[in-house]
This record gives sequence, C-alpha cells and structure tokens, in this order.
Amino acid sequence: MTSQPVPENRDGTYPTRREPLSFAQQLDRLEEIVRRLEAEELDLDEALKLFEEGIERLREARERLTTAEAQVKQVLSDKAGNFKVEDFDG
Repeated sequence: MTSQPVPENRDGTYPTRREPLSFAQQLDRLEEIVRRLEAEELDLDEALKLFEEGIERLREARERLTTAEAQVKQVLSDKAGNFKVEDFDG
C-alpha cells in the first residue's frame, strides 16, 4: 500500500481507537497488527490487546465503507428513486 505510515505516539505506541485515523491509516494499522500477531512471540496480554484493537479498527473501517457505499448509491440514484448501475471503469 502506498499510503503514509500510521503515526506513532510519543511513547512509541500507536493511536488508540479514540484517536481517529484516515481509512488508509486504518488499513495500514490493521496490516501491522496482523504482521505482529503472526511474526512475533508476544505474551498473551499483548496479543489480546492487539487483537482487540484490530477488531475495533476493522469495525470502524467497515462502518466507513458502508457509509461510502450509501453515498455512492445516493449519487447514482435517479430522481424517481431507481438505481442506475454504471461501470466505473469507463
């Protein structure tokens, strides 16, 4: 992915769910969480914290996608309320 890296807090930790991230930053952080869970020897408490953060960030990303999908459908609907399916590739 070519987006900017997820910013770290001053203490070297990553932002918590209370700190909003862009969608691209959410995806980057999710990828980092997966890498750490797969590659590192973590103690159970740290692994659970990462897992919980990952689930929360996944939920937030899904909500953003659902919102974006609704906006796209609204833009594509005609005045009679019928959806027009259009190919975005051309």
